[in-house]
Amino acid sequence: MNDQSVETEMLRLLKRQQEATREAGIPNASLRIDRIDRLLSLLADNADRIVEAIGEDFGSRAREQSLAADVLTPMQSLKYCRKHLKKWMKSERRSTTFPFGLLGARAYIEYQPLGSVGVMSPWNFPFALVFSPLASVLAAGNRAMIKPSEITPYSSELMKQLVSSVFDETELAVCVGDVETSVAFSQLPFDHLVFTGSANIAKDVMRNAAGNLTPVTLELGGKSPVIVGRNCNLKLAASRVANGKMLNGGQICLSPDYIFLPEEQEEEFLAYFTKYLLQYYPTVAENPDYTSIINSRQYERIDSLLQDARDKGATVQPIYPDNSLGKEAGGLKHLPYVIRDVSDNMRVMREEIFGPLLPVKTYRDITEVIAYIGERDRPLGLYYFGSPRSQEFKRISESIVCGGITVNDVASHAMQEDLPFGGVGPSGMGRYHGKEGFLSFSHPKSIYTQTPVNITSVMNPPYSDRFRKILDRMIGR
Repeated sequence: MNDQSVETEMLRLLKRQQEATREAGIPNASLRIDRIDRLLSLLADNADRIVEAIGEDFGSRAREQSLAADVLTPMQSLKYCRKHLKKWMKSERRSTTFPFGLLGARAYIEYQPLGSVGVMSPWNFPFALVFSPLASVLAAGNRAMIKPSEITPYSSELMKQLVSSVFDETELAVCVGDVETSVAFSQLPFDHLVFTGSANIAKDVMRNAAGNLTPVTLELGGKSPVIVGRNCNLKLAASRVANGKMLNGGQICLSPDYIFLPEEQEEEFLAYFTKYLLQYYPTVAENPDYTSIINSRQYERIDSLLQDARDKGATVQPIYPDNSLGKEAGGLKHLPYVIRDVSDNMRVMREEIFGPLLPVKTYRDITEVIAYIGERDRPLGLYYFGSPRSQEFKRISESIVCGGITVNDVASHAMQEDLPFGGVGPSGMGRYHGKEGFLSFSHPKSIYTQTPVNITSVMNPPYSDRFRKILDRMIGR
C-alpha cells in the first residue's frame, strides 16, 4: 500500500468513527466498561505473545520487565478507570448568579465525549504507552485510532492483529506504517490527539495538529534530575537510583537523567551505586535481565554522548571491571557509565540521555541545586531523597516547577493511578491517569435553564431609569 492509499485509508477510518459517534450518541457506562473489559482480556489473554513480540523488537528484554511494564501497568490503569467512570460521568451541579437560582434557574455540567481520539505512541513501552492513555480515552466515552511506533514492528503488528480481533474499526483501530504514516496520522482532523515521544518530534506533531485546530496532549520527557539530600539514607538512595536508571536500559522518559550529590558524599554514594548495579546485573552479555538498546542508531547516539563528554574533560567512570564489552560481544547491550566533572557545554547535560549513562554534579548548598534546575527546561519528573517533612524538601517543591515528584524513589509517582500524569512546558502538556485523565478527554458542556419568572424584562430596550439605577447599584456607584 503506497503512502497516498495509507493516508486515504486512515481518513476513511476516522470518518467512519466520527459517523458512528454521531449515529450512536453518547455511550452509556455499560458500553464503556465493556470496551475496557475487552482491552483487559486482550492484555491478559495474550501476555505471552506480547512479551515475545517485545523481545523480538528489543533483542533482549526481561520477560518479567515486559509483563510488569507493558501488561500489568496498563491493566491497572484500565481497572482504575472501570471502577470510577460511573462516578466521573455524573452531571455536576453549579451555582447560578444571584438571584436567578432563588427563582428556579439551574446550572450544571455534563461531561460529553470529544469523539475520535488519535493516540501516537513511542517504542520504549510499545503496549503500555498505548493502553494506559486509552484507559482514560475510553472511560470518557471516545473512540480511538492508534499509530504505534515503526521502530517496534513486531509489537505494532501484534497490536493491530489483537485489536482488530476484539474491536470493530469504528470503536478502535490500529494504523501501522513508517514515519510518513505518522506524519499523515498527525494531520488527520481528530477531536483530540495524544502524542508520547521526544520534544523535537512533538513540535512537528503540534504543528500538524494545528492545521485542524486539534487539541493535543503531549507526553514528552527531558532531563529528570535526582537530588540527594544530606540527611537521606544513602544506601537506599543508591539502590533505588541504580534500579531506576537501568530499567529498560535507561530508555524511559522518566529515567533519572542526572544526579546532584552533596560534595562530601559523592565518593560514598558512587561506591554504593556501583555495588548495587553489580548486584542487580552481575553480568551483561548473556544476562536476560539486561535490556538491549532498541537499535544501532540509538546505541551509536549514546556512544556519541559518552565520547563528547570525554572530549570536553569529563571523567568517565565504567561500572564493570572488564570494560571491553561492545556491540560484537553483547549485541546492543550498552554498558553503564558514571560521568563526573560534567559541564553545561557537554551534550550529556543538554540532551535527554535515554540510556545507561549517569552524569554527576555536586553541591554545597541546596540553593545551588534549586537555581540550576529552575533555570532549565521544566522536567517531567524530579526525585528527592530525604525527609518529605524537611525544610529542604519544602524549598525544592515550592521553587521547582515540574511534572511530578517522587520522594525516596524514582518515577513511582507515575504508577499512582489516582495522580494525574503529565509534564509542563517542554516536558509536555495535558494529563492522563485518574479523574484528570477522564476530564482531559471529555468536553464539560455547560447547561443553563433560565428561571420561568420574567425578571429580565427590565433589561429590555428601551432602557429605563430603573435599569440604570440597578446597574449603578450593582457596580457600586
